[in-house]
Amino acid sequence: MNKHSKVLALKYRPQTFDDLIGQDIVSETIKNSILANKVPNAYLFTGIRGIGKTTIARIVAKSLNCINGIENLCKENLCNNCESIANSSHIDVLEMDAASKTGVDDVRDLIEFSKYGPTSSKYKIYIIDEVHMLSKQAFNALLKTLEEPPEYLKFIFATTEINKIPITVLSRCQRFDLSRIKSNELFDFIKKIKNKENGNANDDSLRLIVKISEGSVRDALSLLDRALLSLEDGKELDLISAQKIFGYFDKSQLIDLFSLILVGDENKVIDNYRKIYDQGVEPKVFINDFLEILYYFKNINLLTLESTNFSLNDEEFNKIKKLSNNIDSEVLILFWQFTIKTLGELDIVSNQNISIEMFLLRLIHLKNLKLENKMDNEKININEKENQKDNSPNIVNKKTIDQIKNVAQEKKAKPQNQIETKASNEIKIKSFNDLLRICNDKKEMRLKYELEKNVNLVKFENGRIEISFNDNLDKNFVKNLSSKLLEWTKHRWIITLTKSEGEMSIKDQEKIKQKELINNAKKSKIYRDMVRYFSDAELVDVKTFKSDE
Repeated sequence: MNKHSKVLALKYRPQTFDDLIGQDIVSETIKNSILANKVPNAYLFTGIRGIGKTTIARIVAKSLNCINGIENLCKENLCNNCESIANSSHIDVLEMDAASKTGVDDVRDLIEFSKYGPTSSKYKIYIIDEVHMLSKQAFNALLKTLEEPPEYLKFIFATTEINKIPITVLSRCQRFDLSRIKSNELFDFIKKIKNKENGNANDDSLRLIVKISEGSVRDALSLLDRALLSLEDGKELDLISAQKIFGYFDKSQLIDLFSLILVGDENKVIDNYRKIYDQGVEPKVFINDFLEILYYFKNINLLTLESTNFSLNDEEFNKIKKLSNNIDSEVLILFWQFTIKTLGELDIVSNQNISIEMFLLRLIHLKNLKLENKMDNEKININEKENQKDNSPNIVNKKTIDQIKNVAQEKKAKPQNQIETKASNEIKIKSFNDLLRICNDKKEMRLKYELEKNVNLVKFENGRIEISFNDNLDKNFVKNLSSKLLEWTKHRWIITLTKSEGEMSIKDQEKIKQKELINNAKKSKIYRDMVRYFSDAELVDVKTFKSDE
């Protein structure tokens, strides 16, 4: 194949360590080991796709077998060994794809072949790509040869899933973790390639390519190749064209949509989203980009334009920074939680587009409820200060809660039988029923359950409770009850366990009362008439109502 007819990822594949980008430490370490004649039995390269694992493996093979040595490694006028290795045709350098040859028989053939020395070079080298695909038996068959190979034999492994390789194999290899390529380095690299190819693309479109590639050089070059081929002669690849080609939409549209959510304009929010959807943006892509924008709104003051990985341009960065000053952090965190939840809902609903529209409307109402709650809290705080100035005994006690409450709920009148409370938040508990009510008010449902179900009251006095219990009582009940009573009443209580039977438990009393109601109801004329017409009818429950109900 003519070199100039190759795709960019192959055409500009690095041939020496100097051509690599973003892997300086790995390159330097390998070169030093070869120069010092301390070559390991096996190299292991791991990292995401497209960052140079197989490429470095070939460069290492060239460095070990180049006729000119590593210091004068061939760059343009390749020696026979370097040219054969570059074309994957060298007789002593075998490239094997473990994804297609996973069995123990394949490894046995490889080991058998390794008994014969190299024919035309210094080292016989096995490059095994996607080595994690080998079976357990294949790895075991490789162990002995990997630990004590002949001097002329070297292994080079490459994998994207290092966790699938047995530790016995890892311990016999010199491991190199290849990092993602930094955005600035990748941008400069593809810009040079674009210039060499006489491509017509502006910097904003190249930054979008860098963002989509996520640090993978191969992905970046493939996207650049695709973008340049999509252009008509004489036309420049700009950001809008690149977004259409790659299925991405302008982040400024998402920022504008977010601004409308904060304002609460439902019609414009839905219209703007439908315009984004009409551009071919998938709902899941939209949600993930929305999460990214939320992250920037929350942390924009901690970021720089360079640290956003080219996701934002100057105008978008400054716009988010200006808007974020007027947004409560609690609102952004709530938005984040709702967005994550919606991402999971998309797999359930059949029409994901409708789900996104309802999600946006929920955010608007969520924002409004939060604002109303905040205003109500401010009013209560003002009333508290006024009451304190007037030395009024009826000080309003407002508890901060972790969920959004409806304003109407907060304005409900207190029940008449509410537990008496002092200004110092000291609660008076005068009876066992008072204790049950305070447990209910304080949301101590576990404690309330134990008191009703597993406890029999023997005696109740101020500061002292004597009880008996059944075998189901929680072992930490006394400790928990003592702690809560101290917290609520501000003084210690004595809780005594006795063998006396005491009163029935609350649940048992309720059962007996219910049984009496059913027996009385069965004596009524209504029940007798019902049974006359429906012989198989059975009365299972009776509910009593107040006179006004």
